[in-house]
Amino acid sequence: MSKPESGIISRFFTFVWDAINFSRRFLVNLIFVMIMVVFIRYLFNDDDSVKLASSTALVLDLHGAVVEQKTYRDPTTEYLNEQLKQGRKNPEVLLSDILLVIDKASKDDRIKVMVLELKSMGRIGLSKLQAIGAALDKFKATGKKIIAIGDYYSQNQYYLASHADEITLNPLGGVLLNGYGYYTLYYKEALAKLKVTQHIFKVGKFKSAVEPYSRTDMSDDAKEANKAWLGALWTAYKEDVAKHRNMDSSNFDESLGPYLDKLKAVDGDFGLYALNHNWVDSLKSREEVRIQLIDLVGESYSHSYNKVDFDNYLALVKPRFKFDNPLTDKVALIVARGVIMDGYHKAGTTGGDSTSELLRKARLDRSVKAVVLRVDSPGGSVFASEVIRKEIDALQAQGIPVVASMSSVAASGGYWISASANEIWAAPTTITGSIGIYGMFMTFENSLKTLGINSDGVATTEMAGLSLFRPLKPKIGDIIQLNIEKGYQRFIGLVAKNRNMSLEAVDKIAQGRVWTGAMAHQLGLVDKLGNLQNALDSAAKLASLGSYDVKLIEQELSASDKFYRDLLGVSSSSEVRQQVPSNHVLSLDNVMQQITGPLEVLKQFNDPQHAYVHCEICGVD
Repeated sequence: MSKPESGIISRFFTFVWDAINFSRRFLVNLIFVMIMVVFIRYLFNDDDSVKLASSTALVLDLHGAVVEQKTYRDPTTEYLNEQLKQGRKNPEVLLSDILLVIDKASKDDRIKVMVLELKSMGRIGLSKLQAIGAALDKFKATGKKIIAIGDYYSQNQYYLASHADEITLNPLGGVLLNGYGYYTLYYKEALAKLKVTQHIFKVGKFKSAVEPYSRTDMSDDAKEANKAWLGALWTAYKEDVAKHRNMDSSNFDESLGPYLDKLKAVDGDFGLYALNHNWVDSLKSREEVRIQLIDLVGESYSHSYNKVDFDNYLALVKPRFKFDNPLTDKVALIVARGVIMDGYHKAGTTGGDSTSELLRKARLDRSVKAVVLRVDSPGGSVFASEVIRKEIDALQAQGIPVVASMSSVAASGGYWISASANEIWAAPTTITGSIGIYGMFMTFENSLKTLGINSDGVATTEMAGLSLFRPLKPKIGDIIQLNIEKGYQRFIGLVAKNRNMSLEAVDKIAQGRVWTGAMAHQLGLVDKLGNLQNALDSAAKLASLGSYDVKLIEQELSASDKFYRDLLGVSSSSEVRQQVPSNHVLSLDNVMQQITGPLEVLKQFNDPQHAYVHCEICGVD
């Protein structure tokens, strides 16, 4: 090789190495600078960056489902969604954040008026509505005014609006109060056409979770039970709204005939109908509402009224960092939200191992003197439920009292994990009970056969060869049914022991039947009726605490999640606003959700013995 050629090659590799070395140093320095930016941002962050006028309206504009615990979301995905202006697919807002904002606003001299703008509020249970409603009443008790504004009001939105001093409605709008109902799809004939073989095992006369797969309609027993608790919820709703609107609880249209006659009398004008029947106080356009609010709190530089929205006010009043006072005793608060599944799972699902780990963490914390388990779950895996309950036993064995506080739903497995608590608290409208158990899976041997696919082979025992592609042996079915029956006996035995009831008495009110919290209290399944604060105070009393701090024990973000969250600055206040569609909107997405929803729940089931304590009908709002 000639010297000129070797020199060119040498310079080429030198250039490549220098480029690689520069890129490496640049990347390292870039990461260092980004970390320093995050550090400086937190060090010098001005929490009062949102300036409030001396006379301001707090706009309670809730975006998404109201939950006890937010579902885990990957920070990088959230950031990309924000940058692409896509917003969150299923936005959520914490109930505790709503109550905090209302409480702080009631004591803030700058907040003169609260405006309820609820068009984007999504799914929410009646017990959560009642908790927010109680907070709104306390706000009004300070002498401050609440005004509800809206183009339309769904049933849940109207419940909160009924707490306002004034409800305004767009003249072209309306109020939709449909009552409560539960309808689902039934797949038996479809599965038969697909030649899918079902294997269903259950105990409990009212355990209807498997009916969508084994029947073409709702059984009489299920209709009887469902009418009872749905009727109780509707009565509670009507009584609350009637009280706050100062009208009779009979002022609700429950039959189509009279409703149609009333609409004809106002020439089909839904807005005028709402005004005539005291559902709203006035019909006002958006411009009229703007002028009214400017008169109350003054005009802003943007020619709107002086206001602060929910997210920005929350950022002002909620501490960015949580510091535990080392000198105070603690009541630990642990949330069990969502379907109960075996193993470790992120927030939004109750993992048997992950939730047990949180309870264990409370047990090993010397400052924790009592624990409140906040349950908002329809149940799920028997095995995972028992893993969680055993950790409650361990807490009690160490002298730490445990109080179960039921949110909107604490049924089946949700009741299982509550059963051995020192006390069980529920809201009157909590959906609970559903003490029953079932097992279910499907095999596809006939489906495959139609495609010309067959399964065959040999095994050393009769137990081997269990497969989704082979028929279930009858004796294997008997074994599974025996396990389900034993699981039911274990469930009612657990309830009988901890509720000081006989097996016969528990069996009579169990059978998979769903009850409201008020009903469950009368039956002895619940000790006391009240909210989360009542449960916290009771737990402190059981631990003989004169004063205490609440310590929320939750899954910690990984180091990488924390880094990306802080680096990218993902926050609820920066997410793109999207109006949450009503459950009554007949969109393609809504239709597909109704078809695939039950199947999505089945995908979550991972109990080692395929035994489940799950309430299929408990997701009503």
